[in-house]
Amino acid sequence: MKYPVLITLAATLLVANSHAENRIFRCGNEYTNNAAMAQSRGCKLVEGGNVTVVEGTRVAAPSAVRVATNAPSTNPRVDSNEQRARDNDARAILEAELRKAEARQAELAKEYNNGEPDKLGPETKNYQKYLDRVAELKASIARNESDIAGIRRELGRAGAK
Repeated sequence: MKYPVLITLAATLLVANSHAENRIFRCGNEYTNNAAMAQSRGCKLVEGGNVTVVEGTRVAAPSAVRVATNAPSTNPRVDSNEQRARDNDARAILEAELRKAEARQAELAKEYNNGEPDKLGPETKNYQKYLDRVAELKASIARNESDIAGIRRELGRAGAK
């Protein structure tokens, strides 16, 4: 009878010992089985259920990074004179667009006539058509003002003269 008790005791010690070695700790999104590190970092013991740990990929060696940085650029450097010419062209295009938008704004303001534009042919008999056109003119003026403000912002960024 002594032998079954000893065998049971030995089996229990082996199971407890193997369980102690396989304790898994969770440290945020990281898992570890190193009890000392887990204790120093304040990790929590994972109980119940199985934990599968998949080894991540290794970080590339610094020499590979250097090779990548020495690779030729897809955007070659532009000469400062050429860049200045491009900037001047862009500024000229923006200024032309601004002049067109301001001319369009003046036309719309004249047609809108402070909210009372002249009635056109079919609008004399159908007042709703007139109201629709007035609303459309008002919306066009607002859109054009927004366009002008955007062009002026772009000119400010481009360093207008």
